[in-house]
Amino acid sequence: MSIAPVVLPARTAKQIERAKETERILSILHQWGIHTLGQLAALRRDELAARLGMRAFELWERANGRAERILKLVSPPESFIESFEFENEIETAEPLLFILRRFLQQLATRLNAIYLVAKELRLRITFADKSQYERIFKIPQPTNNEDILFRMLHTHLENFTSKHPIVAIELEAQPSRSVRQQFGLFETVLRDPVQLHETLARLVGLLGADRVGTPVLEETHRPDAFRMEPFAWEFRQPEQKLGQPERCRGIPMRNLKGNMAGSVDSARDDGKQRIPLRRFRKRTKATVLLENNRPTHVRAAEVRAGLAVEGTTMRQHGPFPISGNWWDEHAWARVEWDVEIENGVIARCHCDQDGWAIDGIYD
Repeated sequence: MSIAPVVLPARTAKQIERAKETERILSILHQWGIHTLGQLAALRRDELAARLGMRAFELWERANGRAERILKLVSPPESFIESFEFENEIETAEPLLFILRRFLQQLATRLNAIYLVAKELRLRITFADKSQYERIFKIPQPTNNEDILFRMLHTHLENFTSKHPIVAIELEAQPSRSVRQQFGLFETVLRDPVQLHETLARLVGLLGADRVGTPVLEETHRPDAFRMEPFAWEFRQPEQKLGQPERCRGIPMRNLKGNMAGSVDSARDDGKQRIPLRRFRKRTKATVLLENNRPTHVRAAEVRAGLAVEGTTMRQHGPFPISGNWWDEHAWARVEWDVEIENGVIARCHCDQDGWAIDGIYD
């Protein structure tokens, strides 16, 4: 057997230096006429070490079968995936739930054997047209309880519909160690986080995913623009960079000079006194009469906040056009006015593609 140059994986500087030393020794051995392991093993150990160093001594011991090293146990990463391909196409949920129940039993047994729990489930369904459906289930309290995990899947599949029959299914569990969280003095844990998760899942099935969750303000100047995001079970404090104040995301307030029921001429100026806007939820439709492109009479469709938003306008301040998203299909534009009505009510109204509406009144 001929001796081939040994190239070690270049991971560290020490390993690179060791590989270069091995190549140098093999080059010298080839010059001596040593080309096989048998020829290397026939050399005298002490003389070889004296001439070529300890690295040559190690190579000689390996060639003679005398080298020893500690075995390192390397376990391949274990994946907790269960899959099944149906012989016939499935069009009902009963066979699907039966297979999922068996999957959960097998996954729970494997996780319990290595003292882990499931923190997340990923369900993947393959249809007859080769398309796939994937759903990730966040487990609020990691567990291996088969009944709890099965109820999560069953609640979701109760309202699940598909255009094509099912041909395969796959369920994957993301493992984690069972940990206990220590709360602060005034913090507490949910009585039954699993029950809360099931209730939210049923609400999503009844109302839709876009109607259940946490409202998050959109990065836009459009008033009241927000989206719904799924509830996050892991609470994390928002990171705030040093030297940067926390961003204010509240409802903008306009400045009014004078007394509380005073003039609205400087409603948008930088006055010392700020008057909050009591915004209506949702927008109140209104009828507005214009004279010289200025609102002279306002009449709301409803009476809100115990006040009648109706009458001739004594003062108007505007217009204030705002717009956004002009570069895509979600373009919007509106013109706002601050008006003082004859009954003393100071209101904010706007006009957009849907007509006139009252945003709210100033306190």
